[in-house]
Amino acid sequence: MRSFEPDYTNVIDAAKNMKTRRIPLYEHIISENVMEKIMRVEFTGLINGDSSDKAEFFRHYNGFFKEMGYDTVSFEQCIGPAMPGSGALGQHKPGVIKTYDDFSKYPWDEIPGIFFNKYGENFSIMGEHLPWGMKAIGGPGNGVFELVQDVVGFENLCLISYDDPELYKGLFEKVGEMMYRIWSRFLEEFGDYYAVCRFGDNLGFKNSTLLPPKDIRQYIIPQYERIIKIIHSYNKPFLFHCCGNIFEVMDDIIDKAKIDAKHSNEDQIAPFSKWMDMYGDKIGVFGGVDTDHLCRKNKDEIRDIVKDVFAYCKDKGGFALGSGNSIPDYVPPEGYLAMVETARQLRGD
Repeated sequence: MRSFEPDYTNVIDAAKNMKTRRIPLYEHIISENVMEKIMRVEFTGLINGDSSDKAEFFRHYNGFFKEMGYDTVSFEQCIGPAMPGSGALGQHKPGVIKTYDDFSKYPWDEIPGIFFNKYGENFSIMGEHLPWGMKAIGGPGNGVFELVQDVVGFENLCLISYDDPELYKGLFEKVGEMMYRIWSRFLEEFGDYYAVCRFGDNLGFKNSTLLPPKDIRQYIIPQYERIIKIIHSYNKPFLFHCCGNIFEVMDDIIDKAKIDAKHSNEDQIAPFSKWMDMYGDKIGVFGGVDTDHLCRKNKDEIRDIVKDVFAYCKDKGGFALGSGNSIPDYVPPEGYLAMVETARQLRGD
């Protein structure tokens, strides 16, 4: 392969649904453990050290994306861990908000300060160690629905929707307001490091949305709209990461929330070509290679899948190739590398 020179404008163009100079690679998350296996160096624990340790972490972390042929570094810090008592979503803890009294006493106004005290230095040092030609994609992670679940719990949220409609409505509004404050400060302080902004909010599962579509339209999409509007005011495109079968609300998310691009796709829900056919004339569509294939298929099979996706999408609008979800710990490095190396060969690296 020739010497690779990153150019983050490829990802901006793809997110804006424009033809790119070369097809960019994109991943929502790549496990640092997978990175370590490929690079044969241990660096993950450095993120928890002092500023010099963090700088060393990001030299390896950012350098991995450049070495693999990415134009941007995927980096986010999730809001959920900064919310006192959180953990109902990922750790299955009992929700700390069960009643309107809990909701009223919850320290909403403190969360932005907690978030930046916890993660501000990471954003800063990450940006200072971006390789030439690269910017980041990401920002404050987690979306409105995920953060409501993280302090309430999904089952309890469903009960609240019937038992206390005012609390149900208030939860989405308060989380949206809190996210808006975090994103406003993030863009002011760290926006220059980012080419594209994103958050993930998994609204669905294999067969349908997790909440009734009317609730998503009424309570969640308006909060997306206000956050994405301020992101756009900084001239940043917005990438929406969302798992699940959300076809019933996709047009609303595109038309009302004004997302620029969408990521996350699973073959059990629909082939990637369906996402491209249905929405590729409106937004950028990222992904294409089901993460399950990277785990179960051999190298030749993965190469054939990548070739098929590349051939189908390369002459369409905004497109970035990668897994349909992410590269977690359990993805074999050889499966991931087969995807990346094939894509780079196809684009002539």
